[in-house]
Amino acid sequence: MATEFELAIEQICEEKNLKKEDVISTIEAALAAAFRKDYGKKGQLIETEFDPKTGKTLVFDVKEVVEEKEDLEKAERQVTVEEGEKLKKGAKVGDIIKTEITPKEISFGRIAAQTAKQVIIQKIREAERNTIFDAYKDKEGEVLNGTIQRMEGQTMFVDLGQATGLLFPTEQIRGEEYSIGQRLKVYLVEVKESAKGPEIILSRSHPDIVKRMFELEVPEIAAGAVEIKAVAREAGARTKIAVVSHKEEIDPIGACVGQRGTRVQTIINELGGEKIDIISWDENPVKFITNALSPAKAISVQLNEDEKTAKVEVVEDQLSLAIGKHGQNVRLAVKLTGWKIDVLKEEGAEETKTEEKKADGAKDETKKEESKDKDEKKTEEPKSEAKEEKKEEKTEVKKEEKTEEKAK
Repeated sequence: MATEFELAIEQICEEKNLKKEDVISTIEAALAAAFRKDYGKKGQLIETEFDPKTGKTLVFDVKEVVEEKEDLEKAERQVTVEEGEKLKKGAKVGDIIKTEITPKEISFGRIAAQTAKQVIIQKIREAERNTIFDAYKDKEGEVLNGTIQRMEGQTMFVDLGQATGLLFPTEQIRGEEYSIGQRLKVYLVEVKESAKGPEIILSRSHPDIVKRMFELEVPEIAAGAVEIKAVAREAGARTKIAVVSHKEEIDPIGACVGQRGTRVQTIINELGGEKIDIISWDENPVKFITNALSPAKAISVQLNEDEKTAKVEVVEDQLSLAIGKHGQNVRLAVKLTGWKIDVLKEEGAEETKTEEKKADGAKDETKKEESKDKDEKKTEEPKSEAKEEKKEEKTEVKKEEKTEEKAK
């Protein structure tokens, strides 16, 4: 049956998420400090061994074997080889000799007890910090679930369960609103040691948060059948990811989008409606650059491998689409591919335009000439009719004159 002391140790381990060995070593350090305070000598090195089952403590005086005692401050911690031979047979330089000096009864005074208490509190805090540091250091680069605990200015303190992380303004999504108690996914950027304990730096704007969320949401990525090759992101606005399939039967874009867009929509909702473009990665830089400029369609791509630049020609009505709003589309394509991209209008577009204009002008002129001819024909036709009418009138008058002459 466990003693009260053992139950107390187990409770501390459970509450603070500590190992039992660490708590016991903390108690031993506290007892050593208390013993040194009441019974020990200045500079003496005391170690204790505590048994939680019986509650008994063994006290040891620890000394190091040296050739000569040079440091007066450490004199109580050192013995010469001759002195060491009396304590331990075959003692040599560098050996550590422990001699038990446990008194029959140990009764600590108030100051010693206070010292022991302070040591226990301090050691448990240190052990707790080390445990948190080790636990979250291994989680760097992962996406965690957290709850906003409090706000100090624009900095958010996020409760991660065992510890609290920091979400600085520079790591927040621009324009995103936060509130106390809000649950959200965060990316663990770094765990640093500080005087106050481990400092856990979180992010919502890091490009890798999108990559990790796709790994969690898409089983094909987790299994290695589909791989995310590159990510380019402008947090809160738009993200482009390049994916490739290692199995012919799997469509990488379809796998990431999901049935009726459920998979990608889940990630979009988690990132506050941020747009996500999923494109096919290709070893051929021409194809990769063409895909990266999607939804715009490129006509031709000219590469300069020495300067790693690319000139991309597009149709005039695709130019604004290729560049994007405030140059966002081409900027993300540059980040995604690693190539400097210049988007140009298709060569000869102006010439064809001018030729079309000339042709249109020529058509207009011919149309004008045809209309003139028609008008002229129209005006000529009534004139000829009038002449014929006059001729008919003259002949009729002549006939009348002849008939009158005959009557006479």
